[in-house]
Amino acid sequence: MRIPSRSYKVAVALVTLLAGLMVAALPANAATWQSSDKWATWSNGGYTVRNDVWGGGAGAQSIWANSYSNWGVWADHPNTGGVKSYPHSARNVGKKISALGSLSSSFNVTRPGSGAYSSAYDIWAGGNAYEIMLWMNKQGAVGPLGTKQTTATVGGHTWDVYKGSNGSNAVFSFVRTSNTNSGSVDIKAVMNWIKNRAWLGDVTMNEVQFGFEITSSAGGLNFTTNSYSVSFS
Repeated sequence: MRIPSRSYKVAVALVTLLAGLMVAALPANAATWQSSDKWATWSNGGYTVRNDVWGGGAGAQSIWANSYSNWGVWADHPNTGGVKSYPHSARNVGKKISALGSLSSSFNVTRPGSGAYSSAYDIWAGGNAYEIMLWMNKQGAVGPLGTKQTTATVGGHTWDVYKGSNGSNAVFSFVRTSNTNSGSVDIKAVMNWIKNRAWLGDVTMNEVQFGFEITSSAGGLNFTTNSYSVSFS
């Protein structure tokens, strides 16, 4: 049966819209792994990639990965306060600060110019008693916990340093004084800087995580980690 021209145009418009939405939620090429489960995890190359949609009032989020180093998310979180998710890739270290000859990381991201989020390291130490965040860039109405202590140049970057608590563990936030989408960080130097101020002792380094701490991304935004790695000895 011949479809009337007006109905046909409506049908074509709907198909085009749905196709556009699907493309927005997925990488350009089929990824090695992908999931829309908020707690989705994938192990690859000694790293763990996590979707980690943990905050209240979160919307939809889909994660994809070709490797621990190349991954991303499409996220559609409402324009409300509070962190909704922290999709990330993580590597466990398992050595005390003093036992490390080196601990460093590099990253390269492509991020949206709207929404509210940060591209940040979340580093855990002392059996997760200490959380060290390294904010490499930020967009929108977001900010670190605690109060500003000083401005310091350490680990290859200049940061505004904050000290506080989330009620469960101490949080030290290093917020880069200017945004960057790529670079390397000497994490051991940062840990020694904290240790030298007696904010923590010679603790064991747990996971080094890197990802996007997303507060809002209304309408759906794409976040991509082009490359990421952690090295230690």
